[in-house]
Amino acid sequence: MLTSITDGILCCLTGKAASLVMPVESSEPADTFEFVEVKPGRVLRVRHIIPERQSSVVTEEDQVKEPEQEKGSGSNNSSSVHCKRKITVYRNGQLVIENLGDVLHSQILQCQDGDLEPCSTVEVELADYKEVPTSPEPKPTPPLPTVGDQKPAAPPRRRHRKPKRTLMIDSEREISSCKGTHSDVALFFVHGVGGSLDIWGSQLDFFSRLGYEVIAPDLAGHGASTAPHITAAYTFFALAEDMRAIFKKYARKRNILVGHSYGVSFCTFLAHEYPDQVHKVVMINGGGPTALEPSLCSIFQLPSCVLHCLSPCLAWSFLKAGFAHQGAKEKQLLKQGNAFNVNPFVLRAMMSGQYWPEGDEVYHAELTVPILLVHGMYDKFVPMDEDQRMAEILLFAFLKVIEEGSHMVMMECPDTVNTLLHEFFLWEPDMSKKDTVKTDPDKTVTVNGVVVQTPKPNKPMDK
Repeated sequence: MLTSITDGILCCLTGKAASLVMPVESSEPADTFEFVEVKPGRVLRVRHIIPERQSSVVTEEDQVKEPEQEKGSGSNNSSSVHCKRKITVYRNGQLVIENLGDVLHSQILQCQDGDLEPCSTVEVELADYKEVPTSPEPKPTPPLPTVGDQKPAAPPRRRHRKPKRTLMIDSEREISSCKGTHSDVALFFVHGVGGSLDIWGSQLDFFSRLGYEVIAPDLAGHGASTAPHITAAYTFFALAEDMRAIFKKYARKRNILVGHSYGVSFCTFLAHEYPDQVHKVVMINGGGPTALEPSLCSIFQLPSCVLHCLSPCLAWSFLKAGFAHQGAKEKQLLKQGNAFNVNPFVLRAMMSGQYWPEGDEVYHAELTVPILLVHGMYDKFVPMDEDQRMAEILLFAFLKVIEEGSHMVMMECPDTVNTLLHEFFLWEPDMSKKDTVKTDPDKTVTVNGVVVQTPKPNKPMDK
């Protein structure tokens, strides 16, 4: 603590950063790490594991289940899903989403589901994220007194809302099971602010042993990636272009993106930019479908030297808020994951650079990729209702809640998260029991401030 304060005072006096971001020590084999120059002078550390497939991974059980499938060829049976929805944005700030295509049901049962059901129509307010009551029906006007044969005046007609713009999505998407024996599958893991690729240690080891190719980069200024001493290097768009370069370098035919916290935004960006290459997405404690805008009253707006003095307090606060328990195990996980082990200048620039006006509800509503939302019950950074709102906006989304987890749930409950993710990777929709959505206009409910018309399937839904 005293050393941190001393370095912070020197930083204030000299006007220079108290320390530079240096490569972190790792016990992992050096041959699994690569350094990729995404731009001249901008180098990211990437952990890239290509496992030995075919003979060592394929079991006799797999061979019995897939007699016609060549080992490692990636050929597999897929289900074609009709993705159709109408997105209408009105001038008063309302967003109405009508789902007109297929309804998918999750078969993942490891964790409890969020309290959501597939719905046909969702109506929300764009401008305000708070619960806003929908426009009430006009009250009937009492009849005017009649004079002789004069008829009472007709009640005023409700003003028709004028749409500002309308988007129609109508496409077919192939969704298939992604196994570790398939050579055309790659898993990407993207961390958030203050972390590094080390927070994914349990997931990278687990899935590489199952035969998956895994890719996990360090964001600029994090882990062992270079840390430019310029604020513009840490804006959302600069970091998103870094992730684009990594994705284009390592992408296979079917790619699965796994993001945590701020890393979810980059996964969303890639899924929107490359809908044909991104096969599935996992969002872990990513928050709601709202545009990013930095907070002007945040503690991270303080000068870098002050943040350096406060770094022990910030680490302690992160331990309290990021983990459900604060024992010796959690402290060791925090140290191993290098969470908040970044330069104060980088931390400040990352927080102030979270500006992404395009990433609003409409942007998320346009996604057609299947998405698994994982939420830690004790997360103090991301409230439950934000992930619930995300699940309501997305076309194909399954919300799973891990009761014993918090914000760093993949480090706290690695076995539960690994099993949940693996089931999602292997999941494919059973289109033999396809539901046709029919809306009952007389049956409406309100969930988290969203007006939902409940569907009436022709066949009973699978439970």
